[in-house]
Amino acid sequence: MSAKHAIIAGLLCLDVIPDLSAVPEGQFQHRFQPGHLMRTGGIRSVPGGAVANTGLALHRLGIPVRLVGKIGDDLFGQVLQDALHEVSPHLAADLVIDPGQSTGVMIVIDPPGADQSFLQHPGVNDTFYASDLPREVLESADLFHFGYPSLMRSIYRGEGAELVSILGRARRAGLTTALDFSLPDLSGPAGRLDWLTILDNTLPLVDLFVPSVEELIFLLDRKLFDQHCAKPDMSLIDAIEPAHLEGLADRILRYGVKALMFKLGQRGIYLRTAPANRWQKCGRGLEHLGEDWHDRQIWAPAFAVTEKSGTGAGDAAIAGFLASILRGASPEQALRMAVATGAHCVETPGGMAELEGWDQIGSRVAHGWETLPLNLAPCGWSEDRAQGVWIKPPTHTANSSSVTK
Repeated sequence: MSAKHAIIAGLLCLDVIPDLSAVPEGQFQHRFQPGHLMRTGGIRSVPGGAVANTGLALHRLGIPVRLVGKIGDDLFGQVLQDALHEVSPHLAADLVIDPGQSTGVMIVIDPPGADQSFLQHPGVNDTFYASDLPREVLESADLFHFGYPSLMRSIYRGEGAELVSILGRARRAGLTTALDFSLPDLSGPAGRLDWLTILDNTLPLVDLFVPSVEELIFLLDRKLFDQHCAKPDMSLIDAIEPAHLEGLADRILRYGVKALMFKLGQRGIYLRTAPANRWQKCGRGLEHLGEDWHDRQIWAPAFAVTEKSGTGAGDAAIAGFLASILRGASPEQALRMAVATGAHCVETPGGMAELEGWDQIGSRVAHGWETLPLNLAPCGWSEDRAQGVWIKPPTHTANSSSVTK
């Protein structure tokens, strides 16, 4: 079948990325001290945020996509617009330009042997509204994906009222809806919000929810998240047991979400889907999928990589998952392609515009791309070696359409 069409909306910014590859592994914090100068190997500027990262990756994977993000009429906005236009002229056609305002900028600190850190200026992302989505754009696609609401003030304030409006418009236009997340500034206003209330308001309008495991725990179990933040030497991804993750997934499905996919770094990607009766009203982006998508628990291991840049890897994994769905793939294939696209991004320092295409990434998977060790047998999972995934029959799914806080 020919691929269906997607709209990617939400946070759009210019990523400014200093080259810190010459810094010895684990030494960045020791060397980057107040009053000291540190030379870099250069500085790249590339389109960033959920709109550019997921959108460009989908474009490279052969999915017809329209990008809807907001920029200012400043120099950063022009650089961003030109970069998208260079990849393909249509990718910049639906950007909303706000005269006299500043474009969002993200400075990405990505030293060897350490997690990334970010300095963000949101710019016009803080004034993105449902009115910035023309009806003509919505009617042209099958799937609507919104990314990083936690970094956009107009979207998260008022208990997520604007996000509810945006998702509602997409639903009424017959689109499948997908939502990504990003950890906010924990010390800022977004970090202090009641995100459970925002989930109560928004997730009933979401078909596909695709956060990372850290983001999911932040949303559903803030106490546990804060405990791990207080112990930086303990990896949250490594510490969480599969049974706990399955419980979190069940909570998300109770909102009416059709499929929850969350990223687990070196432990791969987990998928949990709703039973058949929840798929009756799923929008044009999911209506072609078969019964093999109903009531599934699948876990795909991570691929072995030579890491060059982690920037955008999560968004690339989301693109691999969405592209697979829009192409009509099985859930096992979709999850493997999600892992593979994220892994390929880690090995591609030039950004999303330099990702390989669907056939090239798929061929690498088919020809035995090595995976990292993953043993879920003690937790009741069975390995499907032919498909390259672990599978577990779901034990139950709650029938309630909402979650009690």
